[in-house]
Amino acid sequence: MEKLPKEVSEKRKTEHEIHPLILGRWSPRAMAGEEISDEELMPLFEAARWAPSSYNNQPWRFIYAKRNSADWQKFLELMGDFNKGWAKNAAVLVVVVSSKDFEHNGKPSRTHNFDTGAAWENLAIEGTRRGLAVHGMEGFDYEKARIALEIPADYDVECMIAIGKKGRKEDLPKEIQEMEAPSARKPLKDIIMEGKFRK
Repeated sequence: MEKLPKEVSEKRKTEHEIHPLILGRWSPRAMAGEEISDEELMPLFEAARWAPSSYNNQPWRFIYAKRNSADWQKFLELMGDFNKGWAKNAAVLVVVVSSKDFEHNGKPSRTHNFDTGAAWENLAIEGTRRGLAVHGMEGFDYEKARIALEIPADYDVECMIAIGKKGRKEDLPKEIQEMEAPSARKPLKDIIMEGKFRK
């Protein structure tokens, strides 16, 4: 992605120049309800694989179900009604988990959530580059996911991701249509502090 789509350029303005791929990543909900192949999906996980992590621990794990697979309904049922209303048109649903401990010494890792967030971002950016809709969410039942997917206690359940081919905004439930646009961000002055913390 070298040029921003109109939907992004109309809504987002940077204070400093950055790569269009970063600015162009957002979280669409409109998905086409089509399947995607492994050839389309696996590069997203490959991008996640190359994220940085403390001690190169790579704590992230991605548990997924493809549309029309035996596990699809199980993943869909993890979500609340709001997310289920649009995510049912995704091609893939993913539950992201992270190991709480380092593999090399078994001690707790303080950055495993942070590192897994970096992997999610790589996945999202690669999906954006390929023209896919990629939407992360917390609106699902974390404990139900742990039980249904047999996630061990030494892993944190982090988030769910819906991945799919882009659909039409008009096909979303009415209450979601007005939300279907790239969001703005806080001014840079509100998120950076030189020397010490300030509110």
